[in-house]
Amino acid sequence: MRRAISRGGTTADGLCVAEGFHLLEEALRSGCEVAVVLATEASAERAAVPVQTISDAVFREISTTETSQGIIALVRPPSWRVEDVRRGETLMVVLDGIQEPGNAGAILRATEAFGASGAVFLKGAVDPYNPKCLRASAGSIFRLPVLSGMGEVELDEALAGFTVYAAMPDAAISLDTADLSCPTALVIGSEGRGVRASMLRRATGLRIPTTGVESLNAAVAAGILLYEARRQRSVKR
Repeated sequence: MRRAISRGGTTADGLCVAEGFHLLEEALRSGCEVAVVLATEASAERAAVPVQTISDAVFREISTTETSQGIIALVRPPSWRVEDVRRGETLMVVLDGIQEPGNAGAILRATEAFGASGAVFLKGAVDPYNPKCLRASAGSIFRLPVLSGMGEVELDEALAGFTVYAAMPDAAISLDTADLSCPTALVIGSEGRGVRASMLRRATGLRIPTTGVESLNAAVAAGILLYEARRQRSVKR
């Protein structure tokens, strides 16, 4: 548990840290294997699964949150392939250089909420199984096809047949004129650096119309783009 938390990802055998009753419930609801659950005595009474009880002091040492619920688990997330992320060749999200796990998790939550087929984390982005990213995803990480650490060659395969748009505050094309009803990949770059040059060569820049501000938080931008893609698909039906 400590090793997974310190490395900000999964254990050597592919288990991730899920803290709190909600994430544990989401993992169980999604059919994920739960390898072990640690809980304080007070929280063990509320658990719906067998737990190993530890002291409050030990729990505080391993907890990943400031206001813990006293329960933490090691969960095996699903294993996904490129075909899963491309499912139906409809809509995917590409996270390029996003390091803040809370933003990344919120993007995954929006990706599932608006019916996208999956998400791709390029090399250099945060690990999607970072404990904070898991919490921000609110359980979407256990159901949404996600690929991480993807390089340029793999990306060619993932994006084949997709129209690629990159969110850029100064892009010539505005969201209200773009066609997102075709197979579409939405690239969300980091707030500091933006989308990398190699991605810009693949993509068409797409601007979200705003007033009074130059740019939006990465997760907010992703949510707006995904909503518009979902809206256009609903109208097209």
